[in-house]
Amino acid sequence: MRSVPLSTQATFLLAGCMFVAIPNSFAIDEKIPDAGALAALESKAQAAAAKDQCFLYAELVHQMTELAGRQMIAGNDARATLNAVHEYAQKIHVSVAEDSKKLKGAQILMEHTAFRLNEILHSAASEDRPVLEATLKQLNQVQNELMMQVFRH
Repeated sequence: MRSVPLSTQATFLLAGCMFVAIPNSFAIDEKIPDAGALAALESKAQAAAAKDQCFLYAELVHQMTELAGRQMIAGNDARATLNAVHEYAQKIHVSVAEDSKKLKGAQILMEHTAFRLNEILHSAASEDRPVLEATLKQLNQVQNELMMQVFRH
């Protein structure tokens, strides 16, 4: 019987912990909301206390990114949706506070969203790439900032 190297065991253990450690409240939902649900989430984020805004805007960015991906797959123009993603990502940057509620959940959402946007970028038409690249760069910055905040706690 061959033994598995310790580094491989550690990698599998870490990967397993990552999936187990994400609570159900932070599970990533690929369901695309309708315009009314997006408007309600935006209103909720705008009216929320400062400590709650970060996560709510992260959720909004995630859902808008999924919507943009679906628009592009369908052959529709997604630039307005991507511009909205860019604006909401800026609001995350502004709303990151040390006492932010659900900071780890927001960081996980941004990591997943950046990954999805990168997938979309690879299949996008050349005219859509500049806005996708700029938005991806911003999402990566926000995700890094969130990660730094998570580690400070």
